Amino acid sequence: MNNDQTDELQRLIQGGETALAEIFSESQERLERIVSFRLDPRIRGRLDPADVLQEAYLEIARRYPEYIQNPCVSFFVWLRQRTLQTMIDLHRAHFCDKRDPNRENRYMGQSASQATSLSIARFLLDEITSPSQAAVEAEESQRLHMALESMQEIDREVLALRHFEHLSNLQVAEILQLSPTAASNRYIRAAARLSEIVANLHPSLARKDVYP
Repeated sequence: MNNDQTDELQRLIQGGETALAEIFSESQERLERIVSFRLDPRIRGRLDPADVLQEAYLEIARRYPEYIQNPCVSFFVWLRQRTLQTMIDLHRAHFCDKRDPNRENRYMGQSASQATSLSIARFLLDEITSPSQAAVEAEESQRLHMALESMQEIDREVLALRHFEHLSNLQVAEILQLSPTAASNRYIRAAARLSEIVANLHPSLARKDVYP
């Protein structure tokens, strides 16, 4: 652990739930961005990032003593893990009564890798399309998704974590169990590949500052 991580652990040990609430509040904006990137767009009308964080905090407050006993990752990485697990559970709850496999939640019916590709494609296309361009967006989303699937899975995830979730290189290395050097090298390679993909598929997107 670095000094900041050790300080957070000491705050939790000494301050208990009061310290937890303070740290969670300090992390809220970052966690909302992460949930917004990962949230299934089909349930955004019924569930938003604030709803996810509210539910996640209840679980985090119940389980943070486990973290104190075994702080194997930095506390923010642990908060992210718990928050995303809550989001996945809420996805399942919203789709649990839908028996049509075509309406299954993507985290249940698709791999995590495919979900990452879809999230990246949606984020990029949101920068260049309007509601009146829905048909164009659907077609381009499919093309962009297929192109992203041509990348190595770990490179897509490094790209998602660094560029779209705005995590640090050290946090990415923690999450993916890579050395910091390996995580940095993979990000540079993935960023170059994404630039190539969007330049080939949509020149107007390539001109925007929406990718590394």
